[in-house]
Amino acid sequence: MSLIPEFGGVLATLLAFVVALSVIVAIHEYGHYIVGRWSGIKADVFSLGFGPVLFSRMDKRGTRWQFALLPFGGYVKFAGDADAASSGRDDDAMQGLSAAERRATMHGAPLWARAATVAAGPVFNFIFSILIFTAVMMSEGVPREPLTVGSMPALPVEHELEPGDVLLDIAGEPVPDRASGATWQALLDSVPKENLLDYRVQRDGSEMEVDGPYPFPPLIGQLAPQSAAYDIGLEPGDVILSVDGNPIVAFDDLRVAVEGSDGRALPLEVWRDGEVLDFVLAPRRVDEPQPDGGFETQWRIGIIGGLFFEPATEAQGIGQSLWGGIQTTGEIVRGSISGLYHMVTGAISSCNLSGPIGIAQTSGAMASQGTASFIWFIAVLSTAVGLLNLFPIPVLDGGHLVFYGYEAVAGRAPSDGALRVMMTAGLAVVLGLMVFALTNDIFCP
Repeated sequence: MSLIPEFGGVLATLLAFVVALSVIVAIHEYGHYIVGRWSGIKADVFSLGFGPVLFSRMDKRGTRWQFALLPFGGYVKFAGDADAASSGRDDDAMQGLSAAERRATMHGAPLWARAATVAAGPVFNFIFSILIFTAVMMSEGVPREPLTVGSMPALPVEHELEPGDVLLDIAGEPVPDRASGATWQALLDSVPKENLLDYRVQRDGSEMEVDGPYPFPPLIGQLAPQSAAYDIGLEPGDVILSVDGNPIVAFDDLRVAVEGSDGRALPLEVWRDGEVLDFVLAPRRVDEPQPDGGFETQWRIGIIGGLFFEPATEAQGIGQSLWGGIQTTGEIVRGSISGLYHMVTGAISSCNLSGPIGIAQTSGAMASQGTASFIWFIAVLSTAVGLLNLFPIPVLDGGHLVFYGYEAVAGRAPSDGALRVMMTAGLAVVLGLMVFALTNDIFCP
């Protein structure tokens, strides 16, 4: 009976992973399918999953849509392909075809049609990510100006602030707004680190003085998956009262204590729903991306903080949200490329590369933190899948695009023998990377 909770957690993690991967694969493969169809290339099979077919149906265009037993990928097999990986031409199927019928195959279509069809999978992954980020930004809105208190979690400090209060100043220091160019850090450097501070607020049209908490207390807003804090059972909404026996008031106090720990296990006193709990955790080294494109290694426990309240928001326009979605997707691509480069050069640990176990654990962790977090994670993973498939490795979409680039320059496609050799080498590279990433999942701390 004691194993049931752990078994249930494994099932939830696996389910979250399958859902995330299935959505991303479906988007990717549908990009191949629909652009191929628009380009005049017929698809024989659209499959979600591999292995024995559980369910299938044939549509009016002659494409068989199917669900297979192993839900860890998918493929579109186009007319004329020798296999699902488009590793070569099926000569038997191509024999005896008319000119129109050959045009409807992957290998008889014009170069532009083949290239567009192959590129569409990653492109659809990026578009999907952008749309999700855009929708999230539109639904969440932007903090109202001047800053207004929205919802507030329970805190171990009694105070007089209420939802709807407009914050004017804290301990005599004006509350910054986005238009002024002032920063919260400048305010925090000026106000004392005390559990209660004097706030001047506007409430129901009148200004008044009330007591309020320190603006950035050691309150857990989110937990990083596979982090020290997540692994020991800390939860969003917890408030850290002390670290290593030293009381703390500000989130920055927690950061300083963790960074100065040198990885030593730290006792924590945590307030949760009126109860004080004791935890012990050891910070872990984390390679953090920097604005200049480099990385900095720090001790971290995986806690994400912020203001002690959720700011009231106002609607954000679709144009601004769309631009934000594009920027977010671009930042993920840039950070991923930078991370891979720094791993190859040895500047950061190769343990930053996660395999299927790590991705599954992250899927479960994000799902446990709510639907919004899980959807955001799917968008991030979709960007990563799109980028990975653009790598110039045979068997991946990027490898096929390289072949098409060669064909455009040389005026002929690579020979079948050369294709077989390169596809075999590409498959070996991909399998090697998978084994390496899986080894990281098992042995990296």
